[in-house]
Amino acid sequence: MDLNTHQKWLADFYHQRGWDQYSAQIGINFMTEEVGELSRAVRTLEIGRDHPGEHHATESEMVANLHEELGDVLDQVLFCASKYGVAADDLLSGSEQKLTKRFEGRD
Repeated sequence: MDLNTHQKWLADFYHQRGWDQYSAQIGINFMTEEVGELSRAVRTLEIGRDHPGEHHATESEMVANLHEELGDVLDQVLFCASKYGVAADDLLSGSEQKLTKRFEGRD
């Protein structure tokens, strides 16, 4: 699946649940929550967690959680972009162009 296809699927999924009624600003709050969960997943992989009452995850569980949280953050970015009519491919090409121009002649 490509990102544009996923972005359309995601917008339809959110619409079916009425989640598209929320503003992009509220969506950014959801994204912030997801970034926090991603941070926790990375921390768990990098330095571990020592929290009483928590299940001690295996390496494969930690990696699976990282995948899940990365996907959640990506979905929030894509949904925010869709609120403003920005296609995923445009995000990617814009990023490449910006970085290429910024570091032009430095290689």
